[in-house]
Amino acid sequence: MTRKSIPAVFARGGTSKGLIFLESDLPSSRDKWAPLFLTAMGSPDPSGRQLNGMGGGVSSLSKICVVGPSRREDADVDYTFVQVQIRTADLDFSGNCGNMASAIGPFAVEQGLVDAADGEVTVRIHNTNTAKIIHSTFHVESGEAIEEGDLSIPGVAGSSAPVRLDFVSPGGATTGQLLPTGRVSDVLQTSHGEVFVSLVDAGNACVFVPAEAVGARGDEKPEQLEALPEVLAFLAELRELGSIRMGIATDREEARVRMLVPLIAMVSPPQTFAALSGATVCEDEIDITVRMISNGQPHRAIPMTGAICVAAAVRIPETVVSNTARAGGGPLRIGMPSGILTVDADVDSVDGDPVIHSGAIFRTTRRLFRGDVTVS
Repeated sequence: MTRKSIPAVFARGGTSKGLIFLESDLPSSRDKWAPLFLTAMGSPDPSGRQLNGMGGGVSSLSKICVVGPSRREDADVDYTFVQVQIRTADLDFSGNCGNMASAIGPFAVEQGLVDAADGEVTVRIHNTNTAKIIHSTFHVESGEAIEEGDLSIPGVAGSSAPVRLDFVSPGGATTGQLLPTGRVSDVLQTSHGEVFVSLVDAGNACVFVPAEAVGARGDEKPEQLEALPEVLAFLAELRELGSIRMGIATDREEARVRMLVPLIAMVSPPQTFAALSGATVCEDEIDITVRMISNGQPHRAIPMTGAICVAAAVRIPETVVSNTARAGGGPLRIGMPSGILTVDADVDSVDGDPVIHSGAIFRTTRRLFRGDVTVS
């Protein structure tokens, strides 16, 4: 097998890491991307560690982004997100990664895709997976994004310069509708009986379920959830049934294979818990407790698109999420395994239907290397 190298940047975006490629450095046909991306990340790996590639053995560390000039007038660059499965030879293009989106603006400036003078810059990003626009705002000096700063985000050691992400009209990113079924709550018939859930689509489609409905407390750490196979199996069943109800998949087998969306989240009222760092998160510091499953694995933080969806669901009366969260205005404080994440969403009612105008969040990013990655 002939091996070759492709220019790439390896970057941390929020609480994720992945390879970023220029679209012009890849084959024009997406059909030819699979062997390159799988080899680069070290998939498939039956052991689940991806030691033979750049992946890290968990979904948040097995990501690829492809960036090029935008084909849309309201955007500067096109950004295609690819979730590389770990144990199987599959690529998932069905959703967006909000964490890695924080690395796209700086990459676009540093690669010369966007002209940027020193100072604050906003790069308009078109996510091709969802056909949605994200405005990424950060500071530039001498043609490169400033990385040094004072913003700390849960799950990432140290501090960095802030990147503000504004998700423009993120409703219906997966299904075309903020409420895919037209209802704020639905009943799913499961092997355990009826379960009330809310199916909401903002940033990415999500299935929200009360933690107590699946036999969990809602404050579990990822490793604690991994030791509860019956809970994970119940959540997987709910995710598959929710996918069918939202029209994302036609049957459970398709939903099982299409792992990226919808996400599924357990929600519970504010409660005190120990974050992964060992720090204590007190119930009066947060408005809701969330544990999210991403690609079949308990997420160590929360996907950014998932956080946007939580914030949207909180603003919609009588959803499972709004009925669980502490009442109040202002930005939403989410208690998740790595600590506290603050996110906001602008939601109002138009002709009696909820509409989300935007969702905003701050992330940080760091370029880890710029060079060539060896592929097959």
